[in-house]
Amino acid sequence: MAKTSSIEKNKRRRKLAKQYAPKRAALKALTKDQSASLEERFAAQLKLAELPRNSAPVRIRNRCEVSGRPRGFYRKLRMSRIALRELGNLGQVPGMVKSSW
Repeated sequence: MAKTSSIEKNKRRRKLAKQYAPKRAALKALTKDQSASLEERFAAQLKLAELPRNSAPVRIRNRCEVSGRPRGFYRKLRMSRIALRELGNLGQVPGMVKSSW
């Protein structure tokens, strides 16, 4: 199990990213707009830099929903390889069968 503080920090980052997504998208579009003047684009870039760092989607870490583990993460199932194996052995993942040879 991961540290509770790490899991909570990631939750805060997800919340901030969702909250600032429209503002961040608008500012990024303005900075990439070639028809806007250089001053407008630079001002938009400065406003973008003033946004909280944790509101950037890049800072969100994929974590297992079951254990909070940050590594060995399967996006489709939203869990780590270890949690997937344990649940698969218990028969709680539909379509997953334990192999033995």
